[in-house]
Amino acid sequence: MEFSRLEILMNIDNLKTKKVLIVGVGGVGGYAVEALARCGIGSITIVDYDKVDISNINRQIIALHSTIGLSKVDVLKKRILDINPNCLVETFNCFYDEKTTDLIFNKDYDYILDCCDSLKSKELLIREAIKRNIKIISSMGAGFKFDPSKIQIEKLKNTSYDKLARILRYNLKDNKKCLEIPVVYSKEQMEKKGTTIGSNAFIPSIFGLTMASYIINDIRKENYEKN
Repeated sequence: MEFSRLEILMNIDNLKTKKVLIVGVGGVGGYAVEALARCGIGSITIVDYDKVDISNINRQIIALHSTIGLSKVDVLKKRILDINPNCLVETFNCFYDEKTTDLIFNKDYDYILDCCDSLKSKELLIREAIKRNIKIISSMGAGFKFDPSKIQIEKLKNTSYDKLARILRYNLKDNKKCLEIPVVYSKEQMEKKGTTIGSNAFIPSIFGLTMASYIINDIRKENYEKN
């Protein structure tokens, strides 16, 4: 059985009932989806408008020379189903904004992973999650980082040393619930050179795996409290 090793650690039946939305499936989101699929999450919805580019190969799990030019959500859907054929996978090959919100929220979700790059999309997604009372975890900046030990989960209101988090805190200050959401971020400070965001293979992936672990542990806690 695919999930027999995980079943040693927790009751996996509840994982099959969960519906998870992941917005952005690049360096962070791709690894988050990978972990969720390998844990047996029953329903995964992925949103991304982009195609695989050769510059993605250094950090994105779906980026191979054989996938360059292909839709990221199409490549990832194929990978999810190859891992877990029983997973219900829905894809949206689009940008997340006000125009696509109703389309994407065509069903209920138990969890949302915000792995998108756009500040405006992040703000909109966080507000939508709070409005709909859906649990959400958001990724802050993974670029220009090298030290995995500096990565942690913290409430947005308590973050430091992260420019993206600082801007989000300011933009969302009118809604205190938004400031309470958990985020994955790094306290590492590095000098930024140029306008292109530098990245590596391990920091974005750890961000994504950390986000997936947050969800799985929350489900595990839910099972424990029920029993």
